Amino acid sequence: MYLKYFGLAELPFGLTPDTAFAFGTRAHQEALNTLLLATDGGEGFIQVSGEVGTGKTLLCRTFLATLPAPALTCYLPHPNHTPRTLLWALSQELGLGLPASSNEFTLQRRIHDALLALAAEGRRVVVCVDEAQGLRTANLEALRLLSNLETEKRKLMQLVLFGQPELDRRLAAADLRQLRQRIAFRHALAPMDDDEVARYVAHRLRVAGHRDGELFSRAALAALQRASGGIPRVINILAHKALLAAFGAGADGVERSHVRQAARDTLQRPAPLFAPWRWLFG
Repeated sequence: MYLKYFGLAELPFGLTPDTAFAFGTRAHQEALNTLLLATDGGEGFIQVSGEVGTGKTLLCRTFLATLPAPALTCYLPHPNHTPRTLLWALSQELGLGLPASSNEFTLQRRIHDALLALAAEGRRVVVCVDEAQGLRTANLEALRLLSNLETEKRKLMQLVLFGQPELDRRLAAADLRQLRQRIAFRHALAPMDDDEVARYVAHRLRVAGHRDGELFSRAALAALQRASGGIPRVINILAHKALLAAFGAGADGVERSHVRQAARDTLQRPAPLFAPWRWLFG
């Protein structure tokens, strides 16, 4: 690989969300500020949407790590279950230790009792649902019913839905209007512009151990932003392949031609995400 060649201690553009590489883009910082403000205000439902690869999962993890004590956080990464399974997963996050065979009534009652006990201790519960566009209507309704639980002063549980734009279309359905009306805060993640892409690349290279000058030329960074559409995951795919191309060519750094080569290679795998790169070959 190119690590030793370019003076890197680890891969700078991995696809697995890693908070060590977290980069505060304008869109992510605005979203994080919105999340912290909304949860501090005790709002019941909060929604964050963004295209595939815009960093929703990393934002979710950063948000959970940022929440101050004594908040109790729950993370539901795979919401496409039956309502009973979803409730059971939530009970596990709350540490209730209920058997997987528990019925919905038992799960709802125990979760309600647990939320009341935590509220009496002055603790708030924040539940983050990742990939929320995959939630079945029955699951969304189950979450709405749980959000009804409240004391005279505040909700017993706050729910944050992280999802792709399809989530907006799901929530626009007439049978979900009650839930839609309860979403107090919405935030849409925007892609990165030229300046942010340059700072994003420099940040990830620095975290990965690079210390010797600029590894990507200005032309390469501009090509990277245009080809990726400013989507972090696509930037990572292209930047990694561009580094491989530069390494294979024995170059001192990444130039525009290496980004073109990386995009050409990736375009051989058809996917909607890669549409922005077609400008390179027109």
